[in-house]
Amino acid sequence: MIYEFDGYKPVIDPSSFVHKEATIIGNVIIGKNVYIGPGASLRGDWGQIIVKDGCNIQDNCIIHIFPGKDVILEENAHIGHGAIIHGANIGKNSLIGMNAVIMDDANIGEECIIGALCFIKGEMKIPKRKIIVGNPAQIKGNVSDKMINWKTKGTELYQQLPNECRTLMKECIPLSKIEKERKEKQKIIFETWKKTE
Repeated sequence: MIYEFDGYKPVIDPSSFVHKEATIIGNVIIGKNVYIGPGASLRGDWGQIIVKDGCNIQDNCIIHIFPGKDVILEENAHIGHGAIIHGANIGKNSLIGMNAVIMDDANIGEECIIGALCFIKGEMKIPKRKIIVGNPAQIKGNVSDKMINWKTKGTELYQQLPNECRTLMKECIPLSKIEKERKEKQKIIFETWKKTE
């Protein structure tokens, strides 16, 4: 659902896809080729949320801020399932792992990889191309070119998803039996995905 709040209506580029079970409220600006999954909540009620081109915000993520603050997801930021971004900024082409929590005024540099379940405390500054894990978060190393290529390929899949959702996804009545070609179809999807690696 998309809601106006205090005179602010969300701005969403037509090339992007917001699942109908996601919630977008108020002062939220969404760029091109962005995917927002079911259950995601972007609450621009107290401050501004900017989601730049090519980002994805997966199922059940929460993005919110304290009054007067902004959240900025730079180009190609990849926010994994269930992650919480509260008043933080995420650098270009960075990956936030599943169920990670990034707190107020934290700054994640470009091309970082934040591990699943990681807790980034408020005001923490992460330099470019770092691997971060743990609770509390610790820098564990540098992101290699191979890791960035892997991350970029995953993000590219999500950048294709808005168009695929518009053309391939539709509500349906479930089947009562598994159709014979289901496993074969799954193999084709897997082989297509493997070619991108």
